[in-house]
Amino acid sequence: GGIYYTGPTDDFSRPGRMWWSVPEGVTEFDTWRELTTVYHEGVPGHHLQIAQAVHNRAELNSWRRLLAGTSGHAEGWALYAERLMQQLGYLDDPADRLGMLDGQRMRAARVVLDIGVHLGKPRLDGTGVWDAEYALEFMRSNVNMSDQFVQFEVNRYLGWPGQAPSYKVGQRIWEQVRDAYQAERGADFDIKEFHKRALDMGGVGLDTLRTALLR
Repeated sequence: GGIYYTGPTDDFSRPGRMWWSVPEGVTEFDTWRELTTVYHEGVPGHHLQIAQAVHNRAELNSWRRLLAGTSGHAEGWALYAERLMQQLGYLDDPADRLGMLDGQRMRAARVVLDIGVHLGKPRLDGTGVWDAEYALEFMRSNVNMSDQFVQFEVNRYLGWPGQAPSYKVGQRIWEQVRDAYQAERGADFDIKEFHKRALDMGGVGLDTLRTALLR
């Protein structure tokens, strides 16, 4: 189960695509929760990010265009894109905005889960240390998702240490870099120019992103 994006081929003969992989038994969806995911996986999220890098043959070699990347950079951009669309007025419908906030709540909860499980932290109720059973209990109590999705997500975090926190760290750094870039340029700041310059670099580490964009 899960929603994800696959990029275009190098010659664009196959386009980039969003995929909805539905866990067995899930037959209903809440539309108010899905729009922010479209912005995350589509435009201005992964589709714009990845397709722009593939397109930028003039500056990037094949590795930089098609393979390079880190979770903090890529997923940080996608979360940044969700907040950006709110700021631009595309989540003004109260239900759609609630969907975005609901997704942010889930991502905050999974940061706690990841740190708790992989660092062997004490359970929040003081009854032992985090394990898979407690991780399921925690997520069921703190997110608004069907149980099939909860089980899929928990299995994902158990098998991919550090991936969940990388989303939020990346989002924060993207926002910090944009704000610092704007402060440097003052009245000359153009958010479209910032986004194009940042995405033209392709997948880079977050330190590289900051160093390349800021004086």
